[in-house]
Amino acid sequence: MNRFKRNFYIGILTYCTAAACLSGCTKLDVTPTSTLTPANFPKTAAQFVAATGPIYTSFRGAPGRQWWLVENLSTDMEVLVARGGNWFDGGNYSTLNLHTYTGDNGNLETMWQWGYGTISTCNQVLSLFSLAPESATKTQTIAEIKAMWAMCYYFMMDNFGNVPIISKFGDTSSMGTQSRAKVFAFIESELLAQIPNLSASVDATTYGRPTKYVAYAILAKMYLNAEYYTGTSRYSDCVAMCDNIISASKYSLDADYLGMFKPNNGPQIKDFIYAIPYDGVYAQGMYYARWTLHPALKAKYNMPYTPDGPVYTYPSYYAYFNDPNDIRNKQYLTGKQYYDDGTPITITTTNIGLDASYSGSDPNGVVVHQLEFTPNIVWRNPSTFDIGNDELANEEGYRNNKFYPDSQAPTRNQSNDVPLFRYADVLLEKAEAILRGANATNGDSPLSLVNQVRARAQAAAFTSVDLTTLLQERAREFADEGWRRNDLIRYGMYENAWGIKTDVDPNKRIFPIPTPELQLNSKLVQNPGY
Repeated sequence: MNRFKRNFYIGILTYCTAAACLSGCTKLDVTPTSTLTPANFPKTAAQFVAATGPIYTSFRGAPGRQWWLVENLSTDMEVLVARGGNWFDGGNYSTLNLHTYTGDNGNLETMWQWGYGTISTCNQVLSLFSLAPESATKTQTIAEIKAMWAMCYYFMMDNFGNVPIISKFGDTSSMGTQSRAKVFAFIESELLAQIPNLSASVDATTYGRPTKYVAYAILAKMYLNAEYYTGTSRYSDCVAMCDNIISASKYSLDADYLGMFKPNNGPQIKDFIYAIPYDGVYAQGMYYARWTLHPALKAKYNMPYTPDGPVYTYPSYYAYFNDPNDIRNKQYLTGKQYYDDGTPITITTTNIGLDASYSGSDPNGVVVHQLEFTPNIVWRNPSTFDIGNDELANEEGYRNNKFYPDSQAPTRNQSNDVPLFRYADVLLEKAEAILRGANATNGDSPLSLVNQVRARAQAAAFTSVDLTTLLQERAREFADEGWRRNDLIRYGMYENAWGIKTDVDPNKRIFPIPTPELQLNSKLVQNPGY
């Protein structure tokens, strides 16, 4: 187990007994109660960090599963298929890819609860800390809480558009829907106000918590998308935020691209501006390998469980990985599969189990088949999103293995930390903002910025770059990291066809407010088109 993660979470669990009531309440009108008193309010930096633990515990929820699935499956990158009736789950996954989702989608409900549950926890902690004696540590901790608050609002605004702004615990008067432009302005003002009080340290002491550079990274992402969010472009502001990060010289591109996503990642990764710490024992909830890896790979990766593997990559997306020297190609499993010693990975089945279309005289004859991932995905029953459940169907689609399986965890929970904001993203955001009209700064050009990212990947340097090639580079760099939907919307490509998707409704760029939330809160207004 990663020693940093173990110590980090033991510290939080130890101190949080003084604030046990903060363990996840999401109701907005509950009177805060706590065993915190003036005698035991946190005083040291470590105690303040530990006392805010419920915020980070809440925040790591959906990114380990629902947020990651929603952002990835609603795009041209990958798809979660139904197999012989398995994994259809009432359309919870298929409607994401088809853009036929409604307010009844359970994944969207979980995302809403994640965002507003964490916001409520932030508000609750802030209300308790208001009574603590003033100190520099308290000031910084409150800034960190408000930055987490703003980050949650960013993800809610990005996914649901017009959403409530609830800035005080128990305030039921502000539960009505606000315009996306107003939410944007609120997030911007909150982040700018907190930056002076956030830490400029980038090391194990601030890992997993907001720093000045995390605030800059959120703002850069907002400004790059501002024309879509608010109708007003902010590309020069995006460049300014990127420069704040670049000029600080706190971050760099780690030489080992694939190593950044392994279970032993952590504060040593210089590319991570903000990552969510996960641990297979102390901070559970992240299990990406369960979704992408075939069951027959259990032994190769010494996994403590059998993966399900219903998430397949579209061949059109994999086509972006077209440089044979690019090390990012290795995040995908393609073709025939072997153990590390070169022995073929085989599956013993029957003729009919291998191929349901078998029409020979011996359907139950035993056959030993080598596991081989093939590129094309073929739906046998589009109405139920079903590709069949024979072995050949189970091997359709290449598989992303970026977040390498955790052989040390006792269950399917992995210890791979999940980055939300990376230095490589900052470089490519700055390049894109310049291509879209911002002035170049500090001797950087879109070409030089993109080629920094490509050099780390050992890919051939570009001789020119435009918006199209930049989007393709983003596809290679950030595969399976949850930003593809955001990118496609900004590029006006979210309505494109892929797989068996035909929906072209631009209203689908934002998700519907979940039906249970509308039933609970009459002040919410459903988004257009739903």
